Amino acid sequence: MKGLFKSKPPTPVELVQQTRELLAYALSNTETRERKRAEKIAELDKLILDIRTILYGDGQVEPSSDACAQLTKEFFQQDTFRLLIHCLPTLNSGARQNATHVIANLQRQRVNSKLIASEYLENNLDIMDILIPGYEDSDIAWTYGSISRECIRHQSVAKYVLESKHMKKFFDYLQNPNFDIASDVQATFKELLIRHKSTVAGFLSANYDWFFQEYNSQLLQSESYITRRHAIKFLGDMLLDRSNASVMVRYVSSLDNMRIMMNLLRDSKKTIKLDTFHVFKLFVANQNKPPEIISILVTNRSKLLRFFSEFNIDKEDEQFEADKSQIIKEIANLQSTDRSCQDLDNCDVPC
Repeated sequence: MKGLFKSKPPTPVELVQQTRELLAYALSNTETRERKRAEKIAELDKLILDIRTILYGDGQVEPSSDACAQLTKEFFQQDTFRLLIHCLPTLNSGARQNATHVIANLQRQRVNSKLIASEYLENNLDIMDILIPGYEDSDIAWTYGSISRECIRHQSVAKYVLESKHMKKFFDYLQNPNFDIASDVQATFKELLIRHKSTVAGFLSANYDWFFQEYNSQLLQSESYITRRHAIKFLGDMLLDRSNASVMVRYVSSLDNMRIMMNLLRDSKKTIKLDTFHVFKLFVANQNKPPEIISILVTNRSKLLRFFSEFNIDKEDEQFEADKSQIIKEIANLQSTDRSCQDLDNCDVPC
């Protein structure tokens, strides 16, 4: 008889409502009874797991599109999304993981064919002012980083972050001594500067001077091998993206930038040398090379030709060999200009 009076499971809407109440409770800090608070947090953990199960299924039953739509609508309609972001640092690791999965799924849920997460975030862009600075807290860095990347999938969010004060902070975050956090920052940085091509091209054009000054000095010339390796590889990806063609031409027309590449060609690590090669070849291939770049290349022609003739990688790569041959040919055929390198000691050519 006892089973006849078993309570019905909450509906998706009720689940979100109960979760919202407990999130507000967790953030209030007014509960002085430790045992009572622990019980409430445990209940919150279970509700987050229940929400995840609705969104992803339980391994035996597929998620119901109708239940997902109801849950998603309620979640964004009453600002539960923001409450959950604020509350993440107070949750245990398992609940955080479940919450991260919930947030990722909600970003992709459509209600009446409409991606309501995008509209919500466009009206609540300041949520990124909570997420991005999370990299300053090692306890929450990975969680907030993962959620940031999901949010950046929406163009309005990416544009907001690119134009915010947070962009300059990324150059500090990227040098975090914790390898795992630095790698997570790198993933977010890459997502910001790759996904929305027209927005990124506009940002790089408008912010070229300060952005590449920071990029060159803090990343490409970092004492950290990992930082240099990520930076030179990603620089190549950015410059070779067709949407950044005008930025690429501007970058490879700078003698200071070429000197940095020459120094990196001397790096002791083969991976950095190879990635630098793919950027350096853009300077040589530039058909409108400024006179000062031509002068450096001509003045140091013999050293450069010797370096590239001996520059090899560990595996057969026809494209690499073709690129190397083209660089050697271009340098060998360069005509001298009226301007010359006045101080060879500062040319930083590979030996």
